[in-house]
Amino acid sequence: MQRWLYDRFSSKMYGVCLRYAGNTEDANDILQEGFIKVFKNISKFRKEGSFEGWIRRIFVNTAIEQFRKKIKVYNVTEVQENTIEDKELDVLDILAAKDIVKIVNELSPGYKAVFNLHVVEGYSHKEIADLLGITEGTSKSQLARAKGVLKKLVETRLKTNRK
Repeated sequence: MQRWLYDRFSSKMYGVCLRYAGNTEDANDILQEGFIKVFKNISKFRKEGSFEGWIRRIFVNTAIEQFRKKIKVYNVTEVQENTIEDKELDVLDILAAKDIVKIVNELSPGYKAVFNLHVVEGYSHKEIADLLGITEGTSKSQLARAKGVLKKLVETRLKTNRK
């Protein structure tokens, strides 16, 4: 049973792990730890949603746990929060999600975690704040800053490719 679960879900869950990890070594650690948790807790699956969704949540939470151990998210003061604007990002809108994921890996760990949780996984800022131990405002500002950095990275790449 464990082998079947691993074979069935490892490639998808490895993709989740890579989104949160800084490198393949960390992604492999998250993958291993995630499957250990799945195997230990499989009896707790309540069949109230998709099995894959349940597994995915375990891997996201495992990645967040590892993130918390390694990095503290930069906390932004209220004054800073009010000065950060979520500007329109036309350049990002034209890219496919897979292209953005490659560039997202260049973000700092804090920006990457919030970006992935909000944009990719669909968590609310309140949920992100609870998961990462930060304020909702910090989550919002981290997302805005991540988008700004992404925009600059994308624009730089576009300029480089045009030359």
